[in-house]
Amino acid sequence: MPNTLWTLLVAAVAAVVAALAVGLVVTPRMEARKKRVGDVHTARDTFGATMLRILSICSLLKKFERPPADDPDWTPVMRERLTGERNRWWQQLDEATVWLLDNAATYAGSWPNARIIQFAIDYATHVRLVVLSEREEATKVELLLALTVPVQRQFFGWPWSRARHHFADHRAFDETVARISGEPSTS
Repeated sequence: MPNTLWTLLVAAVAAVVAALAVGLVVTPRMEARKKRVGDVHTARDTFGATMLRILSICSLLKKFERPPADDPDWTPVMRERLTGERNRWWQQLDEATVWLLDNAATYAGSWPNARIIQFAIDYATHVRLVVLSEREEATKVELLLALTVPVQRQFFGWPWSRARHHFADHRAFDETVARISGEPSTS
């Protein structure tokens, strides 16, 4: 009987010491890590959502172009409304590219490969430069689409699609960057 009591007492003390050690040392570290990992995943999700936003806004800008001034089907009121919408879309593009550039360290640094980190940073830098440039709106839209489509597929596409288009996407991105660098920024 004394051996059983002694065994139970040692087990209880060991359990209390282990629980205290876990509660005082391990749990705070895991909670801090959980927050950091959650922030990274939130930034990655926002990165993907921002790219989809850029794609959708560019599609809207292509679809709803300004009508010619002599088009009789457009009233001055409708022209003004469309201009207001287009200005709003350009403001959204501006905000999206600002977010991409300002938060690049958070989402890009979360990937394990230096090449993909650089890919995300290059993307954020170039889309922001396109929006800031003095190019014509149609050219900006075309360049934003050419930059965003391959990057979006490489970061958020299905694994098979990413693998199948890896080289083509990187080549298309590099060609668009070369085109941006080679063109004058004024219209």
